[in-house]
Amino acid sequence: MSTLTFTHVGGPTALLEVDGWRVLTDPTFDAPGRTYRFGWGTSSRKTTGPAVPADRVGDVDVVLLTHDHHADNLDDAGRALLPRDRVVVTTVPGARRLGPPAVGLRPWATTRLEHPGRPTLTVTATPCRHGPPASGPVVGAVVGFALAWEGQRHGAVWVSGDTVLHRGVRRVAERVRVGTAVLHLGGVRFAATGPVRYSMTRADARRLCADLRPRTVLPVHHEGWSHFADGSGAPGERLTGGDGRTIWPTPGLPVVLEV
Repeated sequence: MSTLTFTHVGGPTALLEVDGWRVLTDPTFDAPGRTYRFGWGTSSRKTTGPAVPADRVGDVDVVLLTHDHHADNLDDAGRALLPRDRVVVTTVPGARRLGPPAVGLRPWATTRLEHPGRPTLTVTATPCRHGPPASGPVVGAVVGFALAWEGQRHGAVWVSGDTVLHRGVRRVAERVRVGTAVLHLGGVRFAATGPVRYSMTRADARRLCADLRPRTVLPVHHEGWSHFADGSGAPGERLTGGDGRTIWPTPGLPVVLEV
């Protein structure tokens, strides 16, 4: 059985350590206080800095980057941290912008990461829709990631990416046995676009988890920015039923899970 050490840095950024691998998601390490523009009249202010400074992250084997074009998923300090001699797995257009050694995946495509003495990691991109129907050309491509390796007992570790609840995301429950779900929440809204949401709410997460039935849910990307309209839940708030558990990770404090 594998053990996963999950350290939430803040926002969508987390360090996943398993069987010798060190995987970083969506690097965001800028200091708080700055306002970032996302296009089409939308913007957001970063209100909380990283719980783990960039210079304390250590060596990283791979970065899973759900998208590179929004600063709440890749900011200036995070971009400087991208490994020059390690793989960055991201969207197809994101890989073009970043250049080698970035690997771009379309939804349901896979890549395999290998290292002597470690299990092979299979990374499968999963669908995201970062806004209302037909918003893709405006908001850009986004993907989630399902991470699997030999020795898992409870199923894949799935990072949802920034997405609303839609049919493509629900298909994850049909195609992947998810043991640990890292869900990007926050119910993002902007004054410029009114009631339109750009990420899942806690209510959406509960509906999704009814299909996924994960063993563990780790909500992230629901705090630290002004554009989150559906914030953190109470420490004991559950997003999954049955025997599943919800852990609201405290940034900077590692969570150890059997996976």
